[in-house]
Amino acid sequence: MGIEATRRVTLVFSLFDANANGVLEADDFDLMADRVVREAHASDRAAQDAMRAAFRRYWTTLRTELDADGDGEISFEEFTACVLSPERFDATIAVFAEALAALGDPDGDGLIERPLFMALMTAIGFEPANIDALFDAFEPNDGDRIRVETWVAGIKDYYAPGKAGIPGDHLVVGTAA
Repeated sequence: MGIEATRRVTLVFSLFDANANGVLEADDFDLMADRVVREAHASDRAAQDAMRAAFRRYWTTLRTELDADGDGEISFEEFTACVLSPERFDATIAVFAEALAALGDPDGDGLIERPLFMALMTAIGFEPANIDALFDAFEPNDGDRIRVETWVAGIKDYYAPGKAGIPGDHLVVGTAA
């Protein structure tokens, strides 16, 4: 695993630990889902429900794959082992990526505008300057919009342990991760 992947996973763990107690629990994913869905004002109920379901699936995958002692908590070490094992986590990341990108495209035109992208990513907990840099790395069109599939691919790449120099690396620049 490269240093870039380690930095990305460290940051995601800290963001998903929504109650900041050092471990991931079901409540963390409920809190995160609430924050993200709250920013999706223009999205329909189905898209919001899909995002909540994607967060639940994310938690269920972690718990199923890693919580051998059944304590309902996932440590950073456990998280790293699962997330950076694509064969164990790719399907969950795909569902999560598609649900998040769908929230960013409430009108269904296949394009995500910068303000909504910023709001959703800020709700997750990423730094605004880093979100802006990521959006720019996705090469927005003249209308300052990116394609849904670009964001989906970017999310999937973010979790790929062998990837380096990807747009998602902008999210860890200047962070304490």
